[in-house]
Amino acid sequence: MDVEANKAKQIINDNNNDCAKVNSNSTIDDSIPHSSLSVDTALPFPLMSPRIIELCKDLFRKWAKLDDSCFSVETVSGGITNLLLKVSVKEESGDNVAVTVRLYGPNTEYVIDRERELQAIKYLSAAGFGAKLLGVFGNGMVQSFINARTLTPLDMRKPKLAAEIAKQLCRFHQVEIPGPKEPQLWVDMFKFFEKASALRFEDPDKQRIYETILFKEVHKEATQLKELTELFSGPVVFAHNDLLSGNLMLNDEQDKLYIIDFEYGSYNYRGFDIGNHFNEYAGYECDYSLYPSKEEQYHFLRHYLQPEKPYEVSEKDLEDLYVEANTFRLASHLIWALWGLIQARISPIDFDYLGYFFWRYNEYKKQKEKCFSLAQSHLSGSRTV
Repeated sequence: MDVEANKAKQIINDNNNDCAKVNSNSTIDDSIPHSSLSVDTALPFPLMSPRIIELCKDLFRKWAKLDDSCFSVETVSGGITNLLLKVSVKEESGDNVAVTVRLYGPNTEYVIDRERELQAIKYLSAAGFGAKLLGVFGNGMVQSFINARTLTPLDMRKPKLAAEIAKQLCRFHQVEIPGPKEPQLWVDMFKFFEKASALRFEDPDKQRIYETILFKEVHKEATQLKELTELFSGPVVFAHNDLLSGNLMLNDEQDKLYIIDFEYGSYNYRGFDIGNHFNEYAGYECDYSLYPSKEEQYHFLRHYLQPEKPYEVSEKDLEDLYVEANTFRLASHLIWALWGLIQARISPIDFDYLGYFFWRYNEYKKQKEKCFSLAQSHLSGSRTV
């Protein structure tokens, strides 16, 4: 067990010695402390910091009587959904401990099933994935601090790292999460469609741009793609569904890779998780000239299919998964395009979500003919064998 895991276990154990405060929510372990406090993400950092300290004292009894000077709070990252903060604590024993406080973005429950996330974290953490869950509060969670750097899109295509990501994803897909195991892609897709197609923007310029979107066309495209993907026989697995560079961390000294943040995790098609990951080579800037070549994809797929013997993977298995992933890559564009529209209406984060819809949807249309042709040709050939 590494240092971070030991410290996380100690924080939980120390808190369990006082049973006055446990979470009654059935989706997480009763030993995980819970606080009703929330922290306003709109607060400027100097005002937010004392609230974070108050929260940590409320969650963890061993810290309750520490002076505020024993705590330091710093921003780790501010993505396009959540805000991550590092809290360092000097305990009475003299030990220095660090935890990560994750504040959910405002209104993110509109597109994220938090109960599903908490259910998954328990089992994924036990399987060695992500940070340990230490506490839950009104609009976020506290997790163990991972001493590692976040990857960049260019990191993901480095052969050694690509192979390790593939191996880890293979292992991730083998984790069993209790509950229904039906794939959620099309359920979520059409939920997002219903929400995205019924928006109204206060900003007249945004409303004018929004009104140029042909939602009947988008619905038709989603329906047509759903029918095509249903012809594949790839397995349904518990998928990450958001394996972008920001959800991958690397400790360079230990050469250890971490897959983190499971808020979009669900049972889903294997091909979607892989095709979505390949799309993320483009980064937030959506530079799809960075989409991995067939050779780069084969390198990844070999290590995914047979982590211990990647060069013993058959050409047929490689081609099957290559076509599967490159068909589901289209679904990735559609669902994140619709997600972008919803975020454009509800998120206070300074990001061009409306533009993001068009970047993703236009790339879908650009790649559709090639991907459909590849899939139909492959499926036709498979049926005649």
